[in-house]
Amino acid sequence: MTVLLTGEDREYLVEPGEELGTDLGVLEVPEDVEPGDTLETHLGTEFRVRRLRGPDLFHHFERTGAPMVPRDVGLVIGETGVGTGDRVLDAGTGTGVLAASMARAGASVLTYERNPEFADVARENMALANVDERVEVRTGNVVDEVDDLATERFDVLTLDTGDAPAVVERAPELLVEGGFLAVYSPFVETTRVVVETARESGLDSIVTRETIQRELDVDERGTRPSTAPVGHTGYLTVARRE
Repeated sequence: MTVLLTGEDREYLVEPGEELGTDLGVLEVPEDVEPGDTLETHLGTEFRVRRLRGPDLFHHFERTGAPMVPRDVGLVIGETGVGTGDRVLDAGTGTGVLAASMARAGASVLTYERNPEFADVARENMALANVDERVEVRTGNVVDEVDDLATERFDVLTLDTGDAPAVVERAPELLVEGGFLAVYSPFVETTRVVVETARESGLDSIVTRETIQRELDVDERGTRPSTAPVGHTGYLTVARRE
């Protein structure tokens, strides 16, 4: 079980029994290490042991591109209600943050990644998140598999690909009654095509939102919006098969 060590504004992923060498000293990780333990390097630096949680995956997964940020993952899960017992079809695996998060919520996820190297990294990330038994990463383009997948039916369909409209067109065949579609796109042009295709396909309750967040600065002088850039990440379209 991989655990997280935190201390001195540092974080390290370690395995039980591992030896970790840093400029803060050498640390021997016990075989029976548990979250909540405190470990000390040979130079006396202390590290706390934490269990990996969802937001930690965003920071510690090996990346193959820009992963979906935690707030957008939360929106997808919240808008679609992904939970225990659901079957999810996901396309555009990338780093795998969304697929892993949905699996940690209890869903069984089938995810497609076109780049073979990216798919291999995603499989390693699923093992790190301890969800490799609930996430199947397939190498390929989901568009080419729709005919076969339509016989299975899924509770939720999530897409983060440039050719999402081609899958949205077939969404009614892929989803169970009451199932949800969630499409994430960084570009408004793709988003417009997704919405138009969802309408033409007969999906209902179509809503598109820009995913944006503004941080607040809180200090002794007072509280005000941060002067850092506004946190736009993309556009999320959610629809439902009635």
